[in-house]
Amino acid sequence: MTTYMAKPGEVERKWYVIDAAGKTLGHVATEAARLLRGKHKAIFTPHVDCGDHVIIINAEKVHLSGNKLQQKKYIRYSGYPGGLKVLNYAQLLQTFPERAVEKAVKGMIPHNRLGRQIAKKLKVYRGVHHPHAAQQPQNWAVRD
Repeated sequence: MTTYMAKPGEVERKWYVIDAAGKTLGHVATEAARLLRGKHKAIFTPHVDCGDHVIIINAEKVHLSGNKLQQKKYIRYSGYPGGLKVLNYAQLLQTFPERAVEKAVKGMIPHNRLGRQIAKKLKVYRGVHHPHAAQQPQNWAVRD
């Protein structure tokens, strides 16, 4: 017996929609990362991008548990003196909810070339509407 290794040209990609309304950010990010990586498929191969495309809608309606809205910080640094920007997640979710969800998902995929390739298949939208109807995405349920 030999172990099956998927080849990049053989992988079939589907499109999935995850509705984040009323869901916890971590639960949504975990399911999205699992779909993007391809771990839900029987042909999963760690060094090949086997995953599917993921569309996350209603990013503005996601919530965080506990006191994370006030205590968790989103930090950016431009590289210049005085260029440190610090926001708590309450401010971040009001101004850029897509960025909060993308950051959570990207933290759960590999931090290398493969991870950057996988992250390109993630699409996050603030509201209900998205421009990917032609791809006929299927709904994916996330636990609450």
